[in-house]
Amino acid sequence: MSWIVSVDPGRNKCGLVLVDCESDCVIEGHVVATKAVLHTLQCWRQIAPVECLVLGDGTASDSLRNELPEDLPVKLVDERGTTLQARKRYWQLWPPRGWRRLIPQGLLIPPTELDAVAALVILESELGRQIFWPGPAPLRNAPSQ
Repeated sequence: MSWIVSVDPGRNKCGLVLVDCESDCVIEGHVVATKAVLHTLQCWRQIAPVECLVLGDGTASDSLRNELPEDLPVKLVDERGTTLQARKRYWQLWPPRGWRRLIPQGLLIPPTELDAVAALVILESELGRQIFWPGPAPLRNAPSQ
């Protein structure tokens, strides 16, 4: 099993996804307070070995990178434009329903925070392929864990 974590870092909150690269499938995705990233990562590493972590090079990436476990390989990648791409990707993963499907997608605002989807977009860009997300859209977790 080959699992990779991708993180869209931010000052107050981060998007994280845990992906099984053999099946190209998201196992879990969350938006957590920045101070809870390490806790979430530790929980995931207890479930299965994480091969590496893909980290967006934007806001707060330097301070987060310094806190990551030394035994976990980290790949820093360009995250420019990922927020806009995440909005489009959100509607690909969870198409609008009911009357919302009549509105052009460019005018729709996703009903949740996009940080976890941005983390997915960062990983998809790095891997050069799309990842399937079978579960519901991520919700923001509690601010502290």
